[in-house]
Amino acid sequence: MRLLTLVLALALPSLAGAHEVWVERDGSGPARIYLGEPGEALPPGGDPEFKRLVTPKIVGQANASLQRKAGFLEAKLPAGDVRVIDNSVFAPWGEDGAKEGVAYYARAGRTDTKTRMPYEIAPLTAGGNRFALMQGGKPIPAAKVTVITPERKSVELTADAAGAFVVPVAGKGRYLLTAAQAETGKLRVAAGPVDKLHHIATTSFVVE
Repeated sequence: MRLLTLVLALALPSLAGAHEVWVERDGSGPARIYLGEPGEALPPGGDPEFKRLVTPKIVGQANASLQRKAGFLEAKLPAGDVRVIDNSVFAPWGEDGAKEGVAYYARAGRTDTKTRMPYEIAPLTAGGNRFALMQGGKPIPAAKVTVITPERKSVELTADAAGAFVVPVAGKGRYLLTAAQAETGKLRVAAGPVDKLHHIATTSFVVE
């Protein structure tokens, strides 16, 4: 049992880091919330860890009803950009005094330049291709961002000194942006205190 516990403790950081929460929405249709690896094809029935995605918070939609589908959660919402926060997917891991946790901040859409989450990849102009990773509403200079194209090709970008980067849009389809930042200190996730918190942000948008 002790060996199994050690193996799980070693595996969780890479598991949490490899997995992301993201939102997809087509027009004003329902929002679909996923947990998995967005750069990979979704397995039939969803990612094996999808069961961990239970209570994501849809920002500004406290009464939204979530329906569990094969591989995603679905919510019918008013038209506009969708934002989701969840820090309850993975329980803290690591030894006492060095506990780590993860918080996810997911968005679909690029019509609103305002930010409503502690970390958020937001467009700098409505409907545009210039974005910034925002922390507390302020851009993070030189942030590292990955763009996953409709063909699931990954493109690595670095924001400029002002925190802006341009998504290389080359065709129609869904683009997904992802970025991560780590914070140390006396912090918390839903399951308890942590000493290091990984903030993982995603934004998706569709080019028609």
